[in-house]
Amino acid sequence: MSVVIMIIVLLIILSIFGGANYYIAKRLYQMFNYFLPNINTKLYIGIYLSIAVIIIFCFIHNIIPFPYAVKRILNWINAHWMGFIMYLLLIFIAVDLLLLLGSIVKIITRPMPLNIRFYANLFAIIMTIGLTGYGLYNANQIKHVSYEINIKDTSLNNFNIVMISDSHLGAVNNFESNLEKIVKEINSLNPDIVCLTGDIFNDNFYAIRDPKSAVSKLKSINSRYGVYAVLGNHDGGKTINLMINFLEESNIRLLKDEYVIIDDRLILIGRLDPRPIGGAGDLKRGYIDDILNLIKSDNNTSYKELPIVVMEHSPSNINQYDERISLILAGHTHRGQMFPGSLLTRAMFTVDYGHYQKDKNSPHVIVTSGISTWGPPMRLGTQNEIVNVKIVTSVE
Repeated sequence: MSVVIMIIVLLIILSIFGGANYYIAKRLYQMFNYFLPNINTKLYIGIYLSIAVIIIFCFIHNIIPFPYAVKRILNWINAHWMGFIMYLLLIFIAVDLLLLLGSIVKIITRPMPLNIRFYANLFAIIMTIGLTGYGLYNANQIKHVSYEINIKDTSLNNFNIVMISDSHLGAVNNFESNLEKIVKEINSLNPDIVCLTGDIFNDNFYAIRDPKSAVSKLKSINSRYGVYAVLGNHDGGKTINLMINFLEESNIRLLKDEYVIIDDRLILIGRLDPRPIGGAGDLKRGYIDDILNLIKSDNNTSYKELPIVVMEHSPSNINQYDERISLILAGHTHRGQMFPGSLLTRAMFTVDYGHYQKDKNSPHVIVTSGISTWGPPMRLGTQNEIVNVKIVTSVE
């Protein structure tokens, strides 16, 4: 049954993409037809088929045994094309709606003059080039975001947590090329601990261009009490053991539904993602109560009263926690990455970005938009960011 569902979903997706590309190709044909009025539908069909072939490659090139060098080229083409085509479709639709409104209020005559259609479509293409160009530029910028979290009755005053998420090593993005700069910026914040909240990799370890260089740079992170990580939904599949070895070589401690005591002042728990793509081998997500019971059974009774920070990859799991947890750190959403994606993530998650606390007895939640991109290497309306969480204390 699952295979049948997958086939149905794939057919629906291909139908949507096919319809979108038909629509785009029709608009492009109208442009050509304006200054080449004698062309026939063969050009139109050629444009449509060319777009369709590129889109189909987006779905199938990863399952064809191409050499990795070829896959990287196809990934690069497809990632940029997908970003461009998405905005071209949206802007074409917006332009068509404006033209329709113009004809309804009789600003534009019917039938619509060809020159109006031509310049409207040209405007859509220029706008798309401008937006995607800015998106590519913005995806190479890194912002710093700071939060101050108040936790009662602890000795954690000014404890400094630096968090990054969703680096997607191996994807078509800027993380590897910016890694040295990112590490320097992390170090400049003088972290007590550094937390990597998942999607460190992008499904396949072999997609990383220079693993040795990445390991060397990550090892240079300076953190008073260490660097810790959890696995995200993209940190799985056949190469998961290579991913885990990579983190060990980078002096990053991976917490797999485990906890660690930080300087006898803080308990840090790292959760496994419940839905890793391609599976996570023998690793299975457990229950938070089981982890908390392990902490309670620790021979050192002083640990039982320490504040608890949880690293979760996705904020979709925050409803599993109660007042026993002080702070949850998460990523995954990218904040939608490219507008209007942010509208979707805002609707999908209780909190898709920033600081959230349901009530005064609930955990604080910090969700980051991530340090890099997934899919199209563009950001519009969102940012790559390094998050600095400073814990302050108070006594009622």
